[in-house]
Amino acid sequence: MMTDPIADMLTRMRNALAAGKDRVDFPASKIKAGICKVLKEEGYIKSFKIIAKAPSDIKIKVVFKDDAIVRLNRQSTPGLRSYSGYKTLPRVVSGLGISVVSTSQGILSSREAKKRKVGGEVLCNIW
Repeated sequence: MMTDPIADMLTRMRNALAAGKDRVDFPASKIKAGICKVLKEEGYIKSFKIIAKAPSDIKIKVVFKDDAIVRLNRQSTPGLRSYSGYKTLPRVVSGLGISVVSTSQGILSSREAKKRKVGGEVLCNIW
């Protein structure tokens, strides 16, 4: 049983990048698809695709850009949730990176959450 599927996704991505792979697959969920959508919009990945071989076997395939992602950190964990208002969202590497935030308006980047003036759970930091 997996207790933190988002951390598993980030670890799979980190390991694939460290091994020099240009793509990675992992089990799909709505939150993971939302995180991938934010990464695509912010320019950290080339593309992502949801692949359904069977109703019980749905995966997300992510294709990386060359040298776009330096680090992926999990911020909020199941044991210690991290919430932030839009005024206090973290600045990642002095504004060069982003935080992925789960808000009432969906999963957004920290830049988009500040524009919309919504806070929420800070899922992870990417730079």
